[in-house]
Amino acid sequence: MADPPPNSAIDQPSDQPKTRHGPADKGTVSAAQEILEGREEKNIIKRLLPFMGPAFIAAVAYIDPGNYATNIQSGAKFGYTLVWVVFASNFMAMLIQSMSAKLGIATGKNLAEMMRDRYPPWATVVMWIMMELVAMATDLAEFLGAALGVYLLFPGLFATIGAAIGLPELLIPAVLMGFLTLVVLLLEHGGFRPLEALITGLVGVIAVCYLIETIIDKPDWGAIAYHTVVPTFAGPESILLATGILGATVMPHAIFLHSGLTQGRIVTREPQQLRRLFKFEVADILIAMTIAGLVNAAMLIMAASTFYTHGLSNIASIEEAYRTLEPLLGGAASLIFAISLLASGHSSSTVGTMAGQIIMQGFIHRKIPMWIRRLMTMLPSFIVIGLHLDPTNTLVLSQVVLSFGLPFAIIPLVVFSSDRKLMGVLVNRKITTIVAWVVAALIVALNVFLLYETIWGGGPI
Repeated sequence: MADPPPNSAIDQPSDQPKTRHGPADKGTVSAAQEILEGREEKNIIKRLLPFMGPAFIAAVAYIDPGNYATNIQSGAKFGYTLVWVVFASNFMAMLIQSMSAKLGIATGKNLAEMMRDRYPPWATVVMWIMMELVAMATDLAEFLGAALGVYLLFPGLFATIGAAIGLPELLIPAVLMGFLTLVVLLLEHGGFRPLEALITGLVGVIAVCYLIETIIDKPDWGAIAYHTVVPTFAGPESILLATGILGATVMPHAIFLHSGLTQGRIVTREPQQLRRLFKFEVADILIAMTIAGLVNAAMLIMAASTFYTHGLSNIASIEEAYRTLEPLLGGAASLIFAISLLASGHSSSTVGTMAGQIIMQGFIHRKIPMWIRRLMTMLPSFIVIGLHLDPTNTLVLSQVVLSFGLPFAIIPLVVFSSDRKLMGVLVNRKITTIVAWVVAALIVALNVFLLYETIWGGGPI
C-alpha cells in the first residue's frame, strides 16, 4: 500500500507561534494523547472531554447580540417564515468551522498565517486591514449587546447615575463590561482550559435561558416544523433579513479564530492520529454548533410566537422586545431575556478580542497588549452610545457589514483545505469541496443582492 500523503505539520517552522499550556492544560493534553494513541479505554463521554472546547469558543460568535437583533426582527415581522434560514445558516457554519479547525490541526498554522505565507505582501496588508475592520464591526455588536444586557437588568439605577453625572445612561454599563472582559481575558494566561470552561459555561447559561423562554411562550410547533423544511420568503424585506441572519450566523472572525484554537492545542504528526483527532474535533463542532443553532432558532421562535402572533410586527429594538415581554409573558421572561443577552454579549466580546489578536499576529506577526486591543475595539461602541444612535439598528447593520467580509475568509479557507500537498491526510473530500464552493457562491450572491437593495432599493433595514 502506498505511503500516505505527507502532512505539513511535520514541516512546521521553528518560529511557529505556540499555544500557551497551563497546569490545567497539561492534564488535558496528556489525556488526549493517550486516547489518540489508543492507550486509554474510557467511556464515550470521558473520551470526548479532552477534545471539547475549541468549538464552544467559536460557537459563541454564532449566538452573539447581533443574532438577537436580526432574529427578533425576523420573527416579529415574518413569524416563523425564516426559521429555515437559521438552520440552513447553521449547517453552513458547521461545514466552514470544521474546515477551519482542520486547517489548524493539519498545518499547525491558522488561516491568517496561511494567507500571509501564500499571498503577496500587499494582499496580506489589505486583508489584514479588512479583517480588522470586520473584527471591529463584530465587537461593536457584541459589546453593545453586553452593555444592553447589564442596562436592562438595572435600568433605573443606570438612568439615575447617568442623569447625575451628565453622561448617556448606556455608557456606564459599557465601561463596566469592558472591564469585566479584560478580567476574563486574563484567564488565557493560565492556558486554554480555564477560558474554555468559562466560555462553555456562559454558552450553557444562554441555552438554558432560551429553553425556559421557549417553554414560557408556547410556540406553534406545527408551523415551526413546516417552515423548518419548506424554504419560503415573504417579500424583498424578508430576503434582506435572511441575509442579515446569514451575516449574524456565519462569522468571518470565527473562521480565523477556530484555526487558531486548534493549531497548537493537541499536536500530533502521525497520520492515523491526525484523522482521529479531527474526528473528535468534528464531534466538538457538532455538539457546540447544534446548541448554537437551537438557541438562534429559539430567539426567532420567541419573537414570532410572542410579538408576531400579537400583531406587534414593529418590534424593532432589543430594548422594546425586553419591555414588551413583561406584559405579554410576565416579569420572569423579560429577566431571563436580559440575563441571556448579558451572557451572550460578555462571552462573545471576550472571544472577539481573542480573534482580533489571532488576526493581527497571523497577518503581520505583531501582537499588542490585550488591554490596548480591548480599548481600541470598544471605541466604536462608545461613539455609538455618545451619539445616541439606536443600538439595535447598529447591531443589525453591523451584521450586514460582516456578511461582506465572509467571502474573503471562506474562499481562501476552501482553497487551502482542498490542497492535498498542504493538508495531507486531512485534505477535503471531493464532495466537501464541492459543497463548500456552493456555500461560498451562495454567500457571494446574497451579498451582491444586499448591495443592490442597499443602493437602489432603499436600504436593508
